[in-house]
Amino acid sequence: MKVLVLGAGVVGTATAYFLAEDGHQVTVLDREPAPGLETSFANGAQISACHAKPWAAPHVPGQAFLWMFKPDAPLLFKPWRWDPPLWSWGLKFLRNCTSARLHTNMERTLRVALYSRGVLKALRQRTNIQYDQITQGILHIYRSAGEFAEGRATGVQLAAMGLPQDVLTSAECVAVEPALAHVAKGDLKGGLLSPEDESGDAQKFTTELAKLAAARGVVFRNNVTIKRIEAARGRVTRVITDNGDGRGADEKADAFVLALGSYSPHFARDLGLNLPVYPAKGYSITVEIENPAAAPTVSITDETNFMVFSRLGNKLRVAGTAELAGWNPSLDPARVEPLVRNAKSLFPAASSYAALHPWCGLRPATPDSVPILGATPYANLFLNTGHGTLGWTMACGSGRIIADLIAGRTPEIDMSGLGLDRF
Repeated sequence: MKVLVLGAGVVGTATAYFLAEDGHQVTVLDREPAPGLETSFANGAQISACHAKPWAAPHVPGQAFLWMFKPDAPLLFKPWRWDPPLWSWGLKFLRNCTSARLHTNMERTLRVALYSRGVLKALRQRTNIQYDQITQGILHIYRSAGEFAEGRATGVQLAAMGLPQDVLTSAECVAVEPALAHVAKGDLKGGLLSPEDESGDAQKFTTELAKLAAARGVVFRNNVTIKRIEAARGRVTRVITDNGDGRGADEKADAFVLALGSYSPHFARDLGLNLPVYPAKGYSITVEIENPAAAPTVSITDETNFMVFSRLGNKLRVAGTAELAGWNPSLDPARVEPLVRNAKSLFPAASSYAALHPWCGLRPATPDSVPILGATPYANLFLNTGHGTLGWTMACGSGRIIADLIAGRTPEIDMSGLGLDRF
């Protein structure tokens, strides 16, 4: 079967690889010159099933209101801006801010994340793919007793859903990560360790996986801008592109996969499909590690400051914050400063922080934090989008699911609550 995958981020590339494993003739279209150069380029680097707790929760609306007027807030949005897509997304988000929906959405998110983590491990064993991976878990640290208690309560829920975590004292946190020793003097109340979670360079993984996919016959057509998707009689018929040279071209296939991240709604609209996906702009910095002994060896989530720290070879990736400001890829220096400040506070001797390499990317968020996977009203169109901050975490499992569906196989996990029909 000829399959056209739209999007060469980590999600689209993983989809292409698993389709190629099944023997399909696969072509991937992307506007960038190589795979993994947009949202997958410099994210938080965590394979974090432990981050399955959705953004939408009972306490979030009040907290978000207080953050509206702080330019360096962990979550920033300005509802007074003319932005109908945000308003529509926001109303759906508010409907998910109940305890019952929080529990349901957490289970759905964790279901995909745990499955994907397992698919990644199996892929690594089969192919020996390398991407600066560290498989020592993710350590969540807490600066206040109240936050620690809330974290433990969430941990109990996750454990009941299949993700056990170890509760650690401050001293045990330091035993896991010695680079935190200086923080433990009064400013570290405890932590949670998710021992089976991982970290690694998503962009490097995407590049290496694209090579493996190409070896199986996948064609990556880079520098190609997708113009629109056309359909007739309940099937997608073609994708119109600029062919990479400014001239129009038709791309036809037997099956199509929409994996364009935050831009998926624009093209789904051509088909009358309303995808509640809105970009949440995330920021990161990447610095050279100059003192390895003072840098973390395990990936860390600072739950107080909503930031993550991951070691990638001789580099330290610091990522966090979310900005709901539309499809605007520009970088705001005010959003970078908290990353620098907290990195210097947690790991002051790890780097001089002279060269920061700041970056931002648009993460495709759904109102319930659950991705949109699977079939559509069009018999040959499949969705693989809306992964929010967990695209790297869910990429392999989501790609395998789409390959199963296109092959006519029943996916290995329950697909209820994961499709577009839930909206």
